Amino acid sequence: MQERNNNSSAKPSLEREALFLVLTETREKENELKQALMSQNLNCAVTEIGGTVATLHPTGKLTHSVIAAALNTGVIQKDPKEIHAVVHATLEASNSIFVHTNSNASFALKIAMVTDGDWIAIAMFGRTSVNVLSEHCRVGLGFMHL
Repeated sequence: MQERNNNSSAKPSLEREALFLVLTETREKENELKQALMSQNLNCAVTEIGGTVATLHPTGKLTHSVIAAALNTGVIQKDPKEIHAVVHATLEASNSIFVHTNSNASFALKIAMVTDGDWIAIAMFGRTSVNVLSEHCRVGLGFMHL
């Protein structure tokens, strides 16, 4: 975390930390960053999901998966306000993921969430394609008050 933040007394940016976490390329780097975040009293989790736009977005599968990960890892409590915040941050992040895409496009997404107990940032990163020759990356970010 020192590499990204020269002022160690500065309050961490939840949005940036969620993006750093979602962009980790190995489980080892992911776990190192999770430990560093937890040492700053930030709670975090990562989950992955795949499928087509038609199976992820209108069905609510993506949102349900993020809520389940947040609850199962203790990122949020089983509280209507906290669940509501996760729903809205997930929808905000997914707006950038699902914009201008075909309903049968396939997605492989990694989702990271970071919270300080007052706010939650949800970042999504993944690959999408309609055809294997047209695969490309997408990223999304959502931020909401708990």
